[in-house]
Amino acid sequence: MAHVIAIAGKGGVGKTTLTGLIIQYLGKKGKGPILAVDADANSNLNEVLGVEVEETLGDIREEVARAEMSKDNPIPPGVSKADYMEFKFDDALIEDDDYDLLVMGRTQGKGCYCFVNGLLQAQLQRLEKNYPYIIVDNEAGMEHISRGVLPNMEVAILVSDCSRRGVQAVGRIAQLIKECDMHPKKVGLIINRAPNGVLNEGTKAEIEKQGLTLLGVVPQDETVYEFDCDGTPIVDLPEDSPVRKAIVEIIDNLGL
Repeated sequence: MAHVIAIAGKGGVGKTTLTGLIIQYLGKKGKGPILAVDADANSNLNEVLGVEVEETLGDIREEVARAEMSKDNPIPPGVSKADYMEFKFDDALIEDDDYDLLVMGRTQGKGCYCFVNGLLQAQLQRLEKNYPYIIVDNEAGMEHISRGVLPNMEVAILVSDCSRRGVQAVGRIAQLIKECDMHPKKVGLIINRAPNGVLNEGTKAEIEKQGLTLLGVVPQDETVYEFDCDGTPIVDLPEDSPVRKAIVEIIDNLGL
């Protein structure tokens, strides 16, 4: 069984940045191959990792949907739609030295993401036996948790900024995990972008009120902002980066 680590929280708190650094660090520790999953319809984990995405699950779904309505069907004669999609899904995996990246993506235009969510769930169930670790960068919100998309979640890492609203949001996610009977072994909170790496008393009080276990605090770092603005992969942060050091300490303390 794969160790499934899910990263969740409200939008804009730096989940994807931390996810990329966690993937990189576990890879360096020899925990690979890791299946990295960008489960956000607004996907950008690949930018943090510094890899290009050619196709997403959503792209493949749209291609097959168009093929069924077109005379120029790309599906070869004698190949079923299901077999063709499996081939395309395997081809969509982005392979790196320590991890493979699977990107959910989105459907085109209007409509809900139910079908793409279903595709993601099916692919995770199919692939989980091939990887010792699956690390999932979730969308902003609780949909993948409430729908049971994630297989056998072992660790839930909830990410917030220093705001009370952010801590309240992850408190609701933690409560949802309990309500959905997921029973991960560990559920904990990372506070990201803390000025000087220090929490104020109001944030501490809200963490206690929500009953959350604090895994660690990641300091605000202007270098991360500069990398983002320049389009430089966050995984290229220097080894002495305070953000990198904080993530290393958190992951080591988790025993992953």
